[in-house]
Amino acid sequence: MTEKPFSPASQRNRAPILEVLRGFFSDRTHVLEIGGGTGQHAVHFAAMLSHLTWQSSDRAEHLPGLRLWLDEARLANTPAPLQLDVARDDWPRGMFDAIFSANTLHIMSWPDVEALFAALPAVTTPDAKLAIYGPFNVDGRFTSDSNAAFDASLKARVPHMGIRDGADVDVLALTAGFHLVDDLPMPANNRLRMWQRRSR
Repeated sequence: MTEKPFSPASQRNRAPILEVLRGFFSDRTHVLEIGGGTGQHAVHFAAMLSHLTWQSSDRAEHLPGLRLWLDEARLANTPAPLQLDVARDDWPRGMFDAIFSANTLHIMSWPDVEALFAALPAVTTPDAKLAIYGPFNVDGRFTSDSNAAFDASLKARVPHMGIRDGADVDVLALTAGFHLVDDLPMPANNRLRMWQRRSR
């Protein structure tokens, strides 16, 4: 039997993230969450942002725990989570006007990060918004000693992991048609970076 997963970090960061999403996603209707993890974010954000349909997704091994959170909450605006490995699975056919992801880019390989951004134009509306939370480097440098230590611990576990540089991610976003509109400092040396898609 699958135990209901719990992430202390998700519990801590949900309030500051929600404060930003209330404004940034105020005019959105259909969000695709990439890397839903435990499901804590999906349940909290969908409950607090009831105007949104919050479509969570993750790799197959994380879906049982994610479903436990969604099934227990029984929210009308959280459909069943989708299986999505960004570089290996078929992406959903729906058109989303918002994309959200938290603490994913530093655990993906760089080719998977590239695959994520390359897939966005096919599944988003022409004015879609994108919000990604997590640690980012600035101009190739760590923003804190704790982030440097975290990056070293990631690479010790799996060499392809690591904190990404914001400028490198911006290049991928721009190639997909998404322009950076804000980059906010968040607690625990994280950031919430936001882009919006514009017609070429």
